[in-house]
Amino acid sequence: MKRLLPWLLLLLMGLAQAQPIEITDERGVQVTLPRPPQRIVTLLPSLTESVCALGACERLIGVDRYSNSPASVRALPQLGGGLDPNVEAIVALKPDVVLLAKSSRVTQRLESLGLKVLVLEPKTHADVKRVLDQLGRVLQADDPQRVWRAIDASVSAAAQSLSPAAQATRVYFEVNSGPYGAGESSFIGETLTRLGVKNIVPAALGPFPKLNPEFVVRANPDLIMVSVRSAAGMEQRPGWASIRAVRDGRICRFAPEESDVLVRPGPRMGEAARIMARCLADKAPK
Repeated sequence: MKRLLPWLLLLLMGLAQAQPIEITDERGVQVTLPRPPQRIVTLLPSLTESVCALGACERLIGVDRYSNSPASVRALPQLGGGLDPNVEAIVALKPDVVLLAKSSRVTQRLESLGLKVLVLEPKTHADVKRVLDQLGRVLQADDPQRVWRAIDASVSAAAQSLSPAAQATRVYFEVNSGPYGAGESSFIGETLTRLGVKNIVPAALGPFPKLNPEFVVRANPDLIMVSVRSAAGMEQRPGWASIRAVRDGRICRFAPEESDVLVRPGPRMGEAARIMARCLADKAPK
């Protein structure tokens, strides 16, 4: 009997893995996968990073052109942008499932060609936690919430590292030189709130509203967070020389690799909180 036990355990594990997996995605569509997918295409950087954080990086066979973390995914076939990728190239890879955003324009076409499509698009902290759980079920990962616990702990630690003076700072986070700002209801805004600072873009304006530049002048933030890509000419915008943050040189200009971390709602949000905390520690009024 003792000799049979290992074989019985293997048999039971095999039967468990053979059970179909049912997931309701962002569209409200129930997607059934006959088994845990071994060939996965991701068309959103945060989903690529989430798959890898859950220990399934080796199952990725193709990604969108913006997925660049972890470094190993840079060697995979790049299938175009997430919104309008190369459908023929995706089909040729014969994936078990394609993970993409709700905003993608190719969902129905991929499904019409017989591919399994799972629409997952985290936009808030709660979404990230939920998507990690959904992906964990798809991948049959052990304890998928360990990734969320690590994010949560890192954000809390970043907040605790800040002085009361830094936490009193009024911040403007610019995501694009439109200018588009990160509002309180965005995942970036949620991180700023957890750090204890005041976001000048209220939740009522939406997650990432396009702002009248005069709005920022009137709000007069103490500190501005912006990517190097978007910061060019910021001081020359009409009226912006009078903004406290601009006048006092309290602008954090994030390098491209830092910006990638900051604008992706996924496993690296804890790292994003640390980047923001370093900015506040260095640039916030004392």
